[in-house]
Amino acid sequence: MSERLVTLADVEAARERIAGRVLRTPLVELRGTGLRLKAESLQPIGAFKLRGAFNALLSLTAEERSRGVIADSSGNHAQAVAYAARALEMRAVIVMPPDASTVKIEATRGLGAEVDLVEGDDRATQARVAAKRAADEGLVLVPPFEHRDVIAGQGTLGLELVQDAPEVDLVLVPVSGGGLISGVAVAVKSLAPGARVVGVEPEAVDDARRSLRSGSIESNPAGAEKLTEADGLRVNRVGELTFAHIRELVDDIVTVSEDEILDAMRTIARGARLVSEPSGAVTTAAWLHHRDELGDAQAPVAVLSGGNVEPALLKQALSGSS
Repeated sequence: MSERLVTLADVEAARERIAGRVLRTPLVELRGTGLRLKAESLQPIGAFKLRGAFNALLSLTAEERSRGVIADSSGNHAQAVAYAARALEMRAVIVMPPDASTVKIEATRGLGAEVDLVEGDDRATQARVAAKRAADEGLVLVPPFEHRDVIAGQGTLGLELVQDAPEVDLVLVPVSGGGLISGVAVAVKSLAPGARVVGVEPEAVDDARRSLRSGSIESNPAGAEKLTEADGLRVNRVGELTFAHIRELVDDIVTVSEDEILDAMRTIARGARLVSEPSGAVTTAAWLHHRDELGDAQAPVAVLSGGNVEPALLKQALSGSS
């Protein structure tokens, strides 16, 4: 494995560091599908992001903690950093786009963070604002995915998954900036090397899929993020560090349609009694609608990455036909 990449030892150290701070989520059977779900929607903030946020903040020095942190996020990383900062009695500033989920904006504010809503054509605008405020105000920047401690923290999910399902032969992981799939792939490929790790993203924002196939990072067209309800997966491109992990450790990336995502949300609610946001349902959508692209699998697990969904969208998904 390249020296640039996060290692299994990094992920194991993260597990020790965040122990008692995050929930050890269960694997839940999705009735009638042969699929099990790693239910990260049950985390205190409703998403896996708490793992990386706590690992990053707990890795800071006392002096860095005293200055506070800043992050840019469309929602789940925002809540995670806000939650972890409150627990560690730190100042947290979160830069968010105004079109982020209202549920996520309100939840972030409710956790005590200062929310700065910044207009921009893409998520890179918010990242630039966060970086400038970090430099101007002495805040510590905690990126949503392009950060070794964040990746290692997300990888703790993979450690739990393999421990609970040592026979796993396929792990389906949502892909946005690539932090989650990078960390999970480090853990899974180290502990269950025969298992395939496959990323899933919406058709409208398929930059990771194209990047893996071309061998270099590709971006989404301007405005593409507005074409998917999966707000947690709306990024322009994966990061340099995360793409290094994806290129070395991820077997494939597939895409799913918006209708397939809504169908998966409905199936998860009915078959597992779990609420999933669109970003968390993409993996189940891949299993339900694109199984021929996934190869043979007798013990598949899909990461249900979050459950922070707008009520109106959940109602739309649940009211669809069976």
